[in-house]
Amino acid sequence: MYAYDPEKPLRLVSGTFYNAIPDDSRQVKMLINKKYISVKVNNEALKTRNEGLALLFKMGNYLSTPLTMKGLLAGALSRVLAHFDLEAGRVYLLNETGQYLDLVAHEGMPPRGLERVSINEGFSGKAARTQSFIAQHVSDLEDRERAALLSGKGFNIVLCVPLITRNRVRGVMNLATNKDFQLDQDTIDLLTIVGNQIAVAADNARLYADLEAKIEAVREKKDVIKFFAYSVSHDLKSPAVALYALTKRLNEKYAHGLDKKGKEHCRQILRTAAQMAALVEKLNGYIVAKEAPFNFERISAKAMIRTIRGEFSDRLKQHQVRWSVSDDLPKIVADRSALLSVFRNLVDNTLKYGGEDLSEIKIGCEENETHHIFFLNDDGVGIKSKDRGKIFDLFQRNETSVGTAGSGLGLAIAKEISKRHQGHIWLDVAAGKGTKFCISISKRLEPNGQAAASLT
Repeated sequence: MYAYDPEKPLRLVSGTFYNAIPDDSRQVKMLINKKYISVKVNNEALKTRNEGLALLFKMGNYLSTPLTMKGLLAGALSRVLAHFDLEAGRVYLLNETGQYLDLVAHEGMPPRGLERVSINEGFSGKAARTQSFIAQHVSDLEDRERAALLSGKGFNIVLCVPLITRNRVRGVMNLATNKDFQLDQDTIDLLTIVGNQIAVAADNARLYADLEAKIEAVREKKDVIKFFAYSVSHDLKSPAVALYALTKRLNEKYAHGLDKKGKEHCRQILRTAAQMAALVEKLNGYIVAKEAPFNFERISAKAMIRTIRGEFSDRLKQHQVRWSVSDDLPKIVADRSALLSVFRNLVDNTLKYGGEDLSEIKIGCEENETHHIFFLNDDGVGIKSKDRGKIFDLFQRNETSVGTAGSGLGLAIAKEISKRHQGHIWLDVAAGKGTKFCISISKRLEPNGQAAASLT
């Protein structure tokens, strides 16, 4: 048996180890007096110059492929056997307890009861325990049953390569041959590095599998949440609207028969029912913003803002708020209904929370190479710095919202719609007094194009 010693390179031929003869004939000369060196990467030329490096290059490319653990290790083993012209091999990985090596891939010989090996037995266990490369003649194996099995298959030499990464053994790779095998320091180093590559790939494959499992778990939870949201928004809508209508009718027709306390209770029920109906409507709006297919078409931003102006005409007059719109609003590709919802929410929030100092709302548009950037600017009370980071989250309402009806979903809906338009929405904190919201709309959107699909 031979344990790897870098100071004593050896050769294993016909049952005997020989000292390897160092080859000092190859010399590498760097080009001098040149500004730079340019060498085109050529895999075939690399193989001609250095077969070992060519193997590492080939293994690196293969092991970077996202495959299952079994598929990855089986392919790696097959490439090692082909490169060294060996007949059989196995790859074991250390189990979670660190006490056993479990067979993951094999070629050239069936497992035959060796699906699990203790690290306290055999040359495989020794390689794992000692982090050592081991080469041994089959006739010298301590396990006579295993020796008989291997010799019966015609194998006379076995190699065991520890799979090490970050100074920890992840497993071992066993190789067997019935031919003479020249073993020198270069070959041991090459196998050791290949073992490291396989160990790193196995770690990555395990992480990839864990990530896939977690993603699937998140996907399942998302489906449950989505089902719950649909159920809430659809199943509650009818009773909420019915409760509001019945309470309103009760208040209109029978309030005169109630005492003062009864009338107040009736008004409270009416307000609560109205809030329920409004919340369900907002939930529906949020689900539509995230899930419903968008109808992208070429629209006039000027006409869209004119529609918004008409919807809020009475409230603008009531609050004595000036409405200022840029003359050069562009034509864009967007989902008209969704974008109307965004500006409807922004204007509604401005009128609700702008405070007594609110006197003007300005709407305009700028652009860069990739996006149209609309803005809505007001001169109201503004948003406190501590609230700015969460205003686009679900059900978020700041201090200025106290006593004002609202669901905390309007800006979350606007955020989802902007994402579906390959843009985003943000608060311009450098705008000075008041509040300035900006929303970007991609110029790359096409009418009825692929961008209309849900991004969730």
